[in-house]
Amino acid sequence: MGTVGVLIAFAVLGAFICAKSRSALGAVVFSLIALGLFISTPVGAGLPGMLSDFVSAVSQASQPLTSGGSEAVG
Repeated sequence: MGTVGVLIAFAVLGAFICAKSRSALGAVVFSLIALGLFISTPVGAGLPGMLSDFVSAVSQASQPLTSGGSEAVG
């Protein structure tokens, strides 16, 4: 577990260095590596499910109401 934490720290540091040197692709790659390592830990294992629930809730909230209301405005 400690090794994964060190790898995540190095990936975040690499992303920061790439961002400071204006290398967008490098920063994205290092960020994706850090995210993948974080998801592989027990703490981050619930992240994909949480994001799925969040996107589902936003999708349901953005659908228009189809019943129980007057069609006339004003």
